[in-house]
Amino acid sequence: MTGPGDARARGGAIEQFAARWLMARGLSLEASNQHAKGGEIDLVMRDGEVLVFVEVRHRADCRHGHPLETVNATKQRRLIRAARFYLQRNGLSCPCRFDVLAVTGTPPDFEIEWVAGAFEAF
Repeated sequence: MTGPGDARARGGAIEQFAARWLMARGLSLEASNQHAKGGEIDLVMRDGEVLVFVEVRHRADCRHGHPLETVNATKQRRLIRAARFYLQRNGLSCPCRFDVLAVTGTPPDFEIEWVAGAFEAF
């Protein structure tokens, strides 16, 4: 059985992998693990002029559903709130989008599904 520290370390390693994967596709890393009241942003990246808030979701397998299914309306509201806080704290006013990167499997055999513009901030 693994403890919470193991899960946190595994999550951090997967987020680092995700950042490198997205950078290889032309995005640049601005920040990671940005905590805000009521939420956390895994990765803040830049795609040209667009600031991209990336939620990284991992599942070893899809027995209990696909990782994309875990980004429900409640999670989206938390991410939007955290993104607004990030923008305000950093004095930013720029185009933004929310992406979800679903990672399934175990290293080195990850399968990745990238949903750019996964949801809108209303």
